[in-house]
Order: sequence, then C-alpha cells, then structure tokens
Amino acid sequence: MDVLKRLPRALALASALIITPVVSAQAQGFGLIRDAEIETTLQDYGRPLFEAGGLNPNEVDIFIVNDNRLNAFVTGGQNMFFNTGTLIKADSPQEILGVMAHEAGHIIGGHNITRTQAMGSAAGTSWIALGLGVLAIAAGAPDAGAMLMASSQHAAALTFFKYTRVEESSADQTGLRLLEQTGIPADGLVSFMEKIRVSEVLSTQRQDPYYRTHPETGPRIGALRHRAKSITENAEPLPPIYQKQLEMMQAKLVGFLQPRATYTKYPMSDMSTPARYARAIAAHRNNDETAALKDIAALIEIEPDNPYFEELYGQILYENGKFEESIPHHRRALELSTKHSLLYVNLAQSLIALKTKEANEEAEELLHMALIREPGNGYAWHQMSFALGALGRQAEAELATAESAYAIGDYPRANVFANRAREDLEQNTPKWRRADDIAAITQVQMRNNGVRGQRRRINGDFTARIHGHVNAH
Repeated sequence: MDVLKRLPRALALASALIITPVVSAQAQGFGLIRDAEIETTLQDYGRPLFEAGGLNPNEVDIFIVNDNRLNAFVTGGQNMFFNTGTLIKADSPQEILGVMAHEAGHIIGGHNITRTQAMGSAAGTSWIALGLGVLAIAAGAPDAGAMLMASSQHAAALTFFKYTRVEESSADQTGLRLLEQTGIPADGLVSFMEKIRVSEVLSTQRQDPYYRTHPETGPRIGALRHRAKSITENAEPLPPIYQKQLEMMQAKLVGFLQPRATYTKYPMSDMSTPARYARAIAAHRNNDETAALKDIAALIEIEPDNPYFEELYGQILYENGKFEESIPHHRRALELSTKHSLLYVNLAQSLIALKTKEANEEAEELLHMALIREPGNGYAWHQMSFALGALGRQAEAELATAESAYAIGDYPRANVFANRAREDLEQNTPKWRRADDIAAITQVQMRNNGVRGQRRRINGDFTARIHGHVNAH
C-alpha cells in the first residue's frame, strides 16, 4: 500500500455523496492511497454497475483518499474517489455498492459539466451583489453597501447549491436503477445514508441547510426507502466473495492506517484470515519484522495462491533491506495476479535495488508493462529513470524523469528534464519528439498557471510515495 500526498485542485468541482464540502476536505491536503488489492476489489465491485450504466469499466478510474470521514465523490470526467472512512466503516458490501451506484449516477448524468456551469451562474450572482454594494456605497449608504457586498458569497452559495441538490437527487435515482438492473440489493444505499444522517446530526445541527451541497439526508432516505426495499426483495443475495473481499480490504486498511488500534479490532483470539492479515500488517508497521513475516507466512500456507499475501511478504522484506529475498515473492505475486500495474512496479523496484545489469534490464521490461497498463504512473516513470540511468542510457533516463514530473504536474521539473533529454537524444526519433512535446506543453502550462500547475493526471507524487507507510521516509 502506498500513500500519495496532496489532492489536485480539480476536486473543488467534485460531485460528492455527503454533506461535507469537497473543497474543505481538499484544503486540508488529504493524500491518495494506491494498493493493487483494494483497487482490484473496487473495480470488481463496480464493473457490473458501470456496464449497466453504459460506461466502460476500464475507463472509470477509482482512487482512495486517506480520510477517515464518510465521503465519496467523482471529478474530472470518470474519476471516482472513496474515503478510507467509507471503506472501513461499511457494514456490508451492499453499502459500498450503493455508494458506487450513486457516484456512477453522477458520471452518467454529466454532473461535472453541469456543476461547472452552476459555478459560473453562482459567480455571476456574486458579482451582481458585489456591484450593488459598490453602487450603494457610492450613493451614500455605506452600511447597506457593506451588507450587500458581504451577501455576495451567500448569494453565490445559494445559487450553486440549488444545482447540486437537484444533482444529488438525480444520482440517487440513477443509482437505484443501476442496482435494480444488476440484481444487486439496494438496502446498502439506505443503510449508508442512515450513517450519514447520524454524522449530520452530530456535526451540522446549527448549519444553514442552504449551505449544504446536498439535500438533507432525512428526506433523501424517505425518498429512497420504498423503492430500495422493492429492489432488495427482488434481488439475489450477493455471492460470498463480496463479503470476503470487503473484510480483507478493511483488514488491510486498518492494519496500515491504524496499527495501534488493530489489536483492539482484531484481538489475538480472532484467528480469522482477515484478522491475521491485519495483525501481520500492523506488526510490519510497528517494525516487528519477525512477527510480520511469521503471520504472513502462515497465511500463505493457508492460501498459497493469494497474490496479495505474496506481495506483502515481498514488501516486508524489501522495506527491511532484504532486496534479493523479496524478489521471488514479488515475482510470485505477479504470476498469481490479474497483472495490476503496481505489482510490476514492486518487482522492478526490488530488481533495481540489486544494481546489476541483468536486473536493471529486466526491471526496464517490467516497467514498460506497467506503463502500458497505466501510462500516467509517475512512480513507474521514476523507477524507469533509475533503471535506464544504471544502464548508461542517460538521455532516456532524463526523458523518464520528465515523464514522471509531467505525470504529477511538476511542470518546471518536467520542462528542465525534457529540454535536457531533447538536447541529448537523436533528433526526430519518437523519444526526441516526446521530449519536445513535453518541453512545449510544460512551457505553456508554466506561463498559464505560474510556477507550478495542476496535475495532468491523479497518480500521486513519487517524492511522497511510501511503500506501506503513511508517513514519508
């Protein structure tokens, strides 16, 4: 599991499931988590819903936000975000599926576009109120003018939230339709909304309801309950694999993000697979290598074909400096898996640490495979720069560094390394043209956005990437 810090400013336009404005969450700088197992689970959950909604499941990117609050949202086209709090606190797979169906409703409804339009209308309202205030002051009524100017933001908020309340109701209904089409019980959406209502009562009793980006949860639940009950009665129970995947996902998140609380939630008397998984991870996070390896080895003996147990074993060894010993486990994880890009990167990283020509050559091939699956993976490009540099291909290493910086939106660094690569690569070759493109694009971005622009793609910053930890090295 990897934590990647800082969310892009584009989240200010996100469509969120619950009351907490995404803008305020964004301002606190929450990080993104990358994990092959959790991302695969969420993609498996979402695939039938996305297909039912006419979406290509391979084009819906799912991200995990390291925030313990209940929230989920979409932004930037088909990017779907889930807070870790939503995943950890879910009581059933149906709740995750209900949230996912709702968020798919935002994508299907094109709410990112309508929200941008709503913000434009809100800005217009704000400027009108501000202009009236200036005129009032000029006419000799400073008190009235000040009140009008102060109300400009309030007026904009009311205009903006009028749009979002309609969108939320629309997404609720679309979500129910998707659940019905796929035969998935809809009671999870209602029970999750009940959780939100409890949170709402505790945190927003004195808040003006018009400042909420969503309808009050009570009326929403009332509107959902009857239809959800009918859908659930006609649906088949979910296959047991859904529950197992949820429990493993929650165990992993708790083990990595709450290692001290792990032994309370998963006491030593609990010998279930999720509990042992969580304790193995917590032991690793608590720097107890011996206990961590013992626990994960026992799990591998029980489930020898589980790629994520092998991945964790390799990760523990790698992060304790045992690079060569970690390689067979990362190789085995890749063999057993559905070939997630992060598993290619894990093996490549261990090989690069060996510092041999053969290992770096294999790492280059593995990283190419990872980047075919995920071209904007900044960390994969960063590792590629190491492999190419070690192989003496300096110009290509500079281009890989430029790609890495470009993927995370560090345009000044991307521009510098793209220009270096362009000077050293043979002209008019594909790699030279790519360096030329990055140099030209980043030059424009820096001119338009200042010293540092937004991220082109949400894939995290390698400088803050940590393998299995939530604090930077």
